[in-house]
Amino acid sequence: MSFSWIRVGAVARKEWYHVRRDPFTMAVGLALPLIMVVIYGVAIDFIIKDVSLAVSDSDHSQASRRLIDTFVSSNYFRGRSVPNPASAMTAVVSGDAKAALIIPPTFERDLLAGRSGQAQILLDGCDNSTVTPVLSYLDTIEAIASSKLAGATNDLPYDLRVRYLFNPELNSRWFTIPGLIVVIMAILAVFLTALTVAREWENGSMELLLSTPVHPIEIIIGKAVPYAGMGAIAIAFVYIVARFAFGVPFAGHLWVFALGCALFLVTYQAQGLLISIATRNQAVAMQVAMISGMVPSNLLSGFVFPIASMPRFFWYFTMLLPARWFMTIARFSFLEGSNFSQLGVSFLALGLSCAVMTALAVRAFKRTLE
Repeated sequence: MSFSWIRVGAVARKEWYHVRRDPFTMAVGLALPLIMVVIYGVAIDFIIKDVSLAVSDSDHSQASRRLIDTFVSSNYFRGRSVPNPASAMTAVVSGDAKAALIIPPTFERDLLAGRSGQAQILLDGCDNSTVTPVLSYLDTIEAIASSKLAGATNDLPYDLRVRYLFNPELNSRWFTIPGLIVVIMAILAVFLTALTVAREWENGSMELLLSTPVHPIEIIIGKAVPYAGMGAIAIAFVYIVARFAFGVPFAGHLWVFALGCALFLVTYQAQGLLISIATRNQAVAMQVAMISGMVPSNLLSGFVFPIASMPRFFWYFTMLLPARWFMTIARFSFLEGSNFSQLGVSFLALGLSCAVMTALAVRAFKRTLE
């Protein structure tokens, strides 16, 4: 029996009727991308600002006020005065403040005598997500304070200036939202596609479908088409929101980005079909899809945690995950404007993953039919 796109269209229309009648699928496919973009784009910001700072100034001098102003004017800290060092410590312990600045009564006297004025910073070490950026802020604040208080000048024979490429404002949304495309596509492709064949087996309609003169490849493609369309709509939606709502630049080539999207979508749809074929149960398929698809795309793709900082085993393990390579393609296309040759390794790895996963899904489906 020869391959026919007409039969593929018939299977795709049948699957689309299932999708339209299933409110859960429609909610996941259409509402979830909107919710995730709003949460990650608006509510989540990796740049820590307005850190609550309890200030104990026992010196009440011009020098101590300059030091406090240096902290507050940086926009990284939101200071409030406390009467003594014990109160500053209590504020950190109780959680009312993330940090405390304690200035001793001899601060200005030491500076005027040519000695080093000492002040203490207390940080809440329980919140590691706040401590790490605050430590980097302190280096800058220390240099500014030294210049203001002691009139320190830079006598080095060079002028070292830092320029941030691709993301000059260090806007975390520019980094997060392109990566969000990977997470959303993983949810739509793996999670929804994993339910297709399993639903047919549970409803008893698979036998009816197999009794018709339809080639297995036609069934696979036909079942994948509606979810591919939903994935394409989700990609377009996130792209539009990223560009026009959050001002994320797109410096690359649309065709390069579109090719990466297509390869990643086909790879994860094949993975979802493989799960659906192997489990034949929607509840089990959902669990396996979450463990094998959604969790790696969130935790091991570089979306949240940098791959370079992972232990060596996981650094190599992530090379097997398509999400890692598409994360590179998405972010580099948006921010760095990388072309196809510069992303050649990522495309090669993603293409191999696509070919292997598709071959496994087709083979498993044929074996099931036989």
